[in-house]
Amino acid sequence: MALRVLFVCLGNICRSPAAEGVFRRLYPACVTDSAGTSGWHVGEPPYAPMQKAARRRGYELSDLRARQFQSGDFDRFDLIVVMDADNLENAEALRPAGNDTPLRLMTDFLDEPGTDHVPDPYYTRDFDGTLDLIERAAQGMRSVASSQA
Repeated sequence: MALRVLFVCLGNICRSPAAEGVFRRLYPACVTDSAGTSGWHVGEPPYAPMQKAARRRGYELSDLRARQFQSGDFDRFDLIVVMDADNLENAEALRPAGNDTPLRLMTDFLDEPGTDHVPDPYYTRDFDGTLDLIERAAQGMRSVASSQA
């Protein structure tokens, strides 16, 4: 059975769709999705500057549409990966009683002390820096991806 991974950020228009795009290209046997803890952008494609930066690296995000994270996602995925502590807390608050689906920070997969979140390029405007970090973390997920893929 393929590993099912959900990537989560705030609006689901920059970081989490980028992580989904990177992960699905690196690990095509895995099932991926992304969501946001807010509902601000539901139904919208990823932010155009993020799509442009991703496309320059060969990641296609145009088929993705923002959706809001739901408690049922804990049952639909084997691993939920969030971009920062605030979104971790917001996602954890929706965990159904008795559910043990792992909920991890994307930066947990880095071997970089002091890196505790993926900066939001919607605010920082550093789309390439965010993609660099996501790519390194996705590479760090190799053992997780290969364990069930």
